[in-house]
Amino acid sequence: MPKVVSNLWFAEEAREAVEFYVSVIPDSMIGRTTILPAETPSGPPGSVELIEFTLADQAFRTMKAGPLDSFNHSFSIAILVEGQAEIDRIWEAFLANRGTPEACGWLKDRWGLSWQIVPRMLSEMIADSNRERGRRVTEVMLGMVKIDIAALEKAFNGCIAKVGA
Repeated sequence: MPKVVSNLWFAEEAREAVEFYVSVIPDSMIGRTTILPAETPSGPPGSVELIEFTLADQAFRTMKAGPLDSFNHSFSIAILVEGQAEIDRIWEAFLANRGTPEACGWLKDRWGLSWQIVPRMLSEMIADSNRERGRRVTEVMLGMVKIDIAALEKAFNGCIAKVGA
């Protein structure tokens, strides 16, 4: 196991969340599940469940341990994809599972966790040595909800069209 693993605290439905995530993200799997056998601040023996899982070879752990702090935008999981079909497939899966779309390729899943569904090449476009190209791509991306790769490429190449036009 890697030395750094993100841990996600769920008030409830941790298993449901993990099962959904691994069903949508390729190269993902659920590993070990542990039920804590001792009394904890979250409840009696057996009330806290730990689940180890990977999303596209990135290790995570989750814990179902009752309410504490809600998820917020200060932590998100970015899914870097190769093409529009993969953006569309993942985006629609999250929305079909009661997710909520947000700006710039972000969405919140039904448990309140923030996700970024973005093309791998977006960072390269924004960081391009031609700063005008980077500016155009950034401005077009900022007007999007779900990312549209064709519109980003048009902006990158100087053929700017208003998003949604």
